[in-house]
Amino acid sequence: MPERRTVALVTLGCARNEVDSEELAGRLAADGWELVEEAADADVAVVNTCGFVEAAKKDSVDALLEANDLKDHGKTQAVVAVGCMAERYGRELADALPEADGVLGFDDYADISDRLQTILSGGIHASHAPRDRRKLLPISPSARQGVDVSLPGHAQAPAPAPAPQDVPADLPEGLAPASGPRAPLRRRLHSSPVASVKLASGCDRRCSFCAIPSFRGSFVSRRPSDVLGETRWLAEQGVKEIMLVSENNTSYGKDLGDIRLLEALLPELAAVDGIERVRVSYLQPAEMRPGLIDVLTSTEKVAPYFDLSFQHSAPGVLRAMRRFGDTERFLELLETIRGKAPEAGVRSNFIVGFPGEDEADFAELERFLTEARLDAIGVFGYSDEEGTEAAGYERKLDQDVVDVRLARLSRLAEELTAQRAEERLGESLRVLVESVDGEDGSVGRAAHQAPETDGQVLFPSTTGLAPGRMVEAKVVGTEGVDLVADVVSDCREEAGR
Repeated sequence: MPERRTVALVTLGCARNEVDSEELAGRLAADGWELVEEAADADVAVVNTCGFVEAAKKDSVDALLEANDLKDHGKTQAVVAVGCMAERYGRELADALPEADGVLGFDDYADISDRLQTILSGGIHASHAPRDRRKLLPISPSARQGVDVSLPGHAQAPAPAPAPQDVPADLPEGLAPASGPRAPLRRRLHSSPVASVKLASGCDRRCSFCAIPSFRGSFVSRRPSDVLGETRWLAEQGVKEIMLVSENNTSYGKDLGDIRLLEALLPELAAVDGIERVRVSYLQPAEMRPGLIDVLTSTEKVAPYFDLSFQHSAPGVLRAMRRFGDTERFLELLETIRGKAPEAGVRSNFIVGFPGEDEADFAELERFLTEARLDAIGVFGYSDEEGTEAAGYERKLDQDVVDVRLARLSRLAEELTAQRAEERLGESLRVLVESVDGEDGSVGRAAHQAPETDGQVLFPSTTGLAPGRMVEAKVVGTEGVDLVADVVSDCREEAGR
């Protein structure tokens, strides 16, 4: 009888990493590994790291060190780093952090079981030398499909015998697979009624502050048939809401011959039996187009939700960031969205203290936030990221100036988002219940609230509620950015009448 091998996956960072962890879980489970929740109960603890900014990298190192401590007190025999930080630094991370028994890059994912077995058996796997993954793919997007490059979150199980594939008739020719539906190479790591689905990987934008394209690579879309198949599979697992994730969802389809492919795909995803809500994240303001806005604001079960990456609104700062737009154009975009869906949710992130940002630029950003009425706002102070263009910029601001502006804008953001929540008093919302606690009440999210990043809907009473239930609710109060609501009816009962 084969020896029982246990593994735990510890995930840090964004929703894209969560998808990658579930792909690794699927590969390991298929090769006989037993998945356990706690690192202390596993032979091998795999830490899926984040390598985006310094704070995230520190959290990743702390998680690796914490897992390493278990080798003295628990069952754990080995600690392995995967994910963005592992890919970005490779051998450099392995040398700097000997507590990690292995540092595996994206190219190791297809052989993750063998890699872990080697490490668990006391062997050594040589870590890779870091490289710019953009150079692994052709410059032309149309030439990237089918290139043999590891793309975490894109894997599919082996295809079954050829069979008719149920895909939308209006998708471009050549995008449907020749064989029957394939299951995703994925294993769910929790029972939440919400799951993320990778729409694409990588990014072709060249924002001067961002290092992600260098270690995630150039933009590659997943085939729509694979996205549909994974959504159907998730629905069979009890998922009620899917969130489409990538580094830039507005570019979806450009390498498949149709930049409007997302507009065709969204109604098909919303029609999947069992799915109650489809949410799109990571939208670039400069790439928003009328057709996409129409689909996001008018398609049943597609959330009118806009995760727009503004980053700033002063034109001089945006140009230095190698981005486009300004306060007036951004406000016009928001006006267009709310003209079609007044209840639409909008969130964004902003960087303060970027090199060259003066008081007038900062005041312009404050003006934009005051007029934009965003539902959720993330604010970050600028810091140099190695390998980025901005790291070499002059006119860097003193850290104390950055800190003052960060605190000031954070206070304004907190005040404005609380005001925006108060504007929703009396609104009727469709809320997906996510957790139920007899003592603390229930928690759910409305269409304008994404997992983790935005506020929640709080139900003081748990009567008749269960995770995965979609209910009609009326907002009766607020707690900062969170809403307090009473259940009006069960959406399934309403649909059955």
